[in-house]
Amino acid sequence: MPHETNVDPAEIDKFQSIASRWWDRESEFKPLHDINPLRVDYIERQARGLAGKHIVDIGCGGGILTEALAQRGALMTGIDMAEQSLKVARLHLHESDLEIDYQLSTAEAFAEHNAARFDVVACLEMLEHVPDPAAIIDAAVRLLKPGGCLILSTLNRNPKSFALAILGAEYVLGLIPRGTHQYRRFIKPSEMAAQLRANGMRVLDISGMSYNPLTRNYTLGRDIDVNYLMTAEFDA
Repeated sequence: MPHETNVDPAEIDKFQSIASRWWDRESEFKPLHDINPLRVDYIERQARGLAGKHIVDIGCGGGILTEALAQRGALMTGIDMAEQSLKVARLHLHESDLEIDYQLSTAEAFAEHNAARFDVVACLEMLEHVPDPAAIIDAAVRLLKPGGCLILSTLNRNPKSFALAILGAEYVLGLIPRGTHQYRRFIKPSEMAAQLRANGMRVLDISGMSYNPLTRNYTLGRDIDVNYLMTAEFDA
């Protein structure tokens, strides 16, 4: 699929319409703010430190993850196809006083000019929003330096994830707006791992992210039935 078509206009419009609320911790983006410390700790652990490392955040949105990684010393680039989200991300830099290179680009187009440039490539909570996630993974691998690590996250595809991530999170608990996710775009870990192997990568870690509705806390663990993170590196 040509990279210019690997964008869902409805998904872009969805995020454009709420872009002004990216940094409102009580908005639709509250779950992202809540899980961000877990994501950042996970990336720092898998990357064996962040200071001075060149990292690209694919699908950076308003910069929640991007800024958090920069605060820990990473040299950050963020790319996204939602122009309004990038405007919010750039504007927020005046408040955070960080230096981040934000670019309007698809992963595929960006990889054409930035091959083997990054120590860490992160693509979190984004693959389930594009028509061809395999093409994003291919591009992410091209961006990675030898010896670097690729970190992905998405939603597993099974009855439990449908019940919790869509029915529960969207319709019962109201954690995220209805229609945020399409079940058919969820990705099984086996599918993700197969695509990575096809690109000469090997999986180093798979961790699950779970939400407890009673404590309203998110935790990392072994349960990968719903949300999961995956780390991979080039196979020696």
